Amino acid sequence: MASSGEDTSNDGSAPPAADGAHLLGFSDEILLHILSHVPSTDLILNVRRACRKLAALCLDKSLTHTVLLQKDYEASEDKVKRLVREIGREIQQLSMAGCYWLSGATVEHVARCRSLVKVNLSGCHLTSLRLSKVLSALQHLRSLAIDVSPGFDASQLSSECKATLSRVRELKQTLYTPSYGVVPCCTSLEKLLLYFEILDRTREGAVLSGQLMVGQSNVPRYQHLRVFYARLAPGYINQEVVRLYLAVLSDRTPENLHAFLISVPGSFAESGATKNLLESMARNVALDALQLPKSWLNGSALLQHMKFSSPFYFSFSRCALSGGRLIQRVVDGGRDLRSLAGLNLSGCAHCLAPDSLLRKAEDDIDCGILETLVAACSNLRHLNLSAAHHHSPEGAGRHLCQLLARLRHLRSLSLPVCAVADSAPRADRAPVQPAMHAVPRGFGKKVRIGVPSCPSPFSGQAGPQPSSVFWSLLKSMPFLDRLELIGSNFSSAMPRNEPAIRNSLPPCSRAQSVGDSEVAAIGQLAFLRHLTLAQLPSILTGSGLVSIGLQCQQLQSLSLAHLGMMGKVVYMSALSDMLQHCKRLKDLRLEQPYFSANAQFFQALSQCSALQRLCLVSRSGSLQPEAVLAFMARCLHVVVCHLFTGESLSTCRSLQQALLRSPALTASDSTSFSPHVPRGLFPYFSGIGSLAEVGRVRALCKGAWGHAAPQASCLPLPTPPPPPQHPQRRAFLVLGYPSYVSFVR
Repeated sequence: MASSGEDTSNDGSAPPAADGAHLLGFSDEILLHILSHVPSTDLILNVRRACRKLAALCLDKSLTHTVLLQKDYEASEDKVKRLVREIGREIQQLSMAGCYWLSGATVEHVARCRSLVKVNLSGCHLTSLRLSKVLSALQHLRSLAIDVSPGFDASQLSSECKATLSRVRELKQTLYTPSYGVVPCCTSLEKLLLYFEILDRTREGAVLSGQLMVGQSNVPRYQHLRVFYARLAPGYINQEVVRLYLAVLSDRTPENLHAFLISVPGSFAESGATKNLLESMARNVALDALQLPKSWLNGSALLQHMKFSSPFYFSFSRCALSGGRLIQRVVDGGRDLRSLAGLNLSGCAHCLAPDSLLRKAEDDIDCGILETLVAACSNLRHLNLSAAHHHSPEGAGRHLCQLLARLRHLRSLSLPVCAVADSAPRADRAPVQPAMHAVPRGFGKKVRIGVPSCPSPFSGQAGPQPSSVFWSLLKSMPFLDRLELIGSNFSSAMPRNEPAIRNSLPPCSRAQSVGDSEVAAIGQLAFLRHLTLAQLPSILTGSGLVSIGLQCQQLQSLSLAHLGMMGKVVYMSALSDMLQHCKRLKDLRLEQPYFSANAQFFQALSQCSALQRLCLVSRSGSLQPEAVLAFMARCLHVVVCHLFTGESLSTCRSLQQALLRSPALTASDSTSFSPHVPRGLFPYFSGIGSLAEVGRVRALCKGAWGHAAPQASCLPLPTPPPPPQHPQRRAFLVLGYPSYVSFVR
């Protein structure tokens, strides 16, 4: 379309094409829907100037009401300023989350959007004074998201700013320093989302303490609070600070509190204040959503006394909760829980057994408990049963997959691999040797480029088997959006919240019967967008991946880890064929020892035209620098490229220097690189579900963080901002395993 200010036609429409069809011939409703997918900067600054009809449609309230810039990596400072001048008064919702490249002076232009009701400034550079100036002009603001960084001083906020904050009802606050932030000023808060990302030490090495907050003149007030959510990064300082927030909450529990969720990695010991808070909640409030640290639930009678009104989300992740307690205290012996939308039982090894004391992890589940749970929670949309052994007993209609098939409303599902195996060994499958020991690198026949080495996904045992219980389960839920199939003993080489475990446990014995045919069955899910497959030792050729690539055309995020026998990459040819069909794939994460990132792999990956993020984790793996250079030159939308392999440090540095010298990868305008960009390590690991909880390397500088997608059964709350991106050519390259080398332009 034309980018000049002249109209392309006098009457606002273009001459009809030869066949009589033309874009502007569609109705306004269809055109508005099409234009809603165009970035706001292009819509207002370019498309609007094409003709009179588009000029009028681009200013429709449905398009100017909400402006999203968090994924518009081409939004330069000049474009943002012009956008605010053009439609600033029309904008009511604005998201600039993660726009790190915008200077504080540019972010200050948000003050011109005086009709703003909701604004997200997470990841933006804002001092206390600039924040005060922006908020002072937004009298209609009701929802706010900001970062609280070292140097924040609430005493610098003006009275007008505090007046605006007093009307805010929803606040999302990411803390990088011990502070209450703006919470004490928000006296009308109904929804509080806190993300604790505080480092234990400062850049200078000084140890931080939450006691810095003690004695502050203002403390939070939660009289009207309905939702409290806190997510903690690893580190004792984050636990110390959240205790101070909870101590204030325990003094007087809000009567209207309906959701109380705390996500903590590892253990989090109870304090006197937290015990008082939980006891007060049990007496005075009826919750709709609950998530607590496992140490608060294990061995306590809290669930027995907690009251629930119309619950929509429960999370008992990693808790020692038996099926008997689950039915008795949560489901209440058959209580109607049709309002429940999300249930997270990840890591609850005994949640489907009547008693956790006499049961071994590998014993069969109690079908009666699962049947009661399914009947009571018939409207579940998100279910997580991963990180545990759930073995189905013999008998018709008693398999876990057959019972879960009754949940017709499921949109995301996370299961252990052993749970989808048939109860009895399949007679039509050849036995597979357990992958107990790593095979030395170099064993096995090498893949010849250009020669097919795997059968068609629709021939032989690779095709979906109607007799498989897993095939029947997926057939019953065609609208599944997210699927995770993860080995019950799987542990990532780069976990987010736990120490790395080099000697991982072998796969479950029942997982040996889950292979290519079960993977091919996933191809039935035409609307699948997020897929995780981890620790499937019986993958022989990977032909099922081709079936997924051909049929799951909506796939946007793919995470594969430890497929096939350890020490062998048996699915390289099938993966290359699959990637050629994944035209909408944006995120790809591979974790596979001895993986060879060669020209064949990167050439196939180049067919993913929408790819934005790539992460490869491969102990003793290798890569071809020339292939990486060619891939980065062809895939212009890639914003993050992380490669953790066994290459030497010198190879990594040589590749980084080659990328810097490459004309295709050099930013067109060097002055657009923000001076606020910190030099150091930028850890980012793309992935989904349980595999998203990986790779949180502690940042070496301010502004660097890990980002994880929410688990399949997590509460749909706002996620933290994405990692920093460069608006011109966004490539962050981390090479070398186990040592890290960063490349930032």
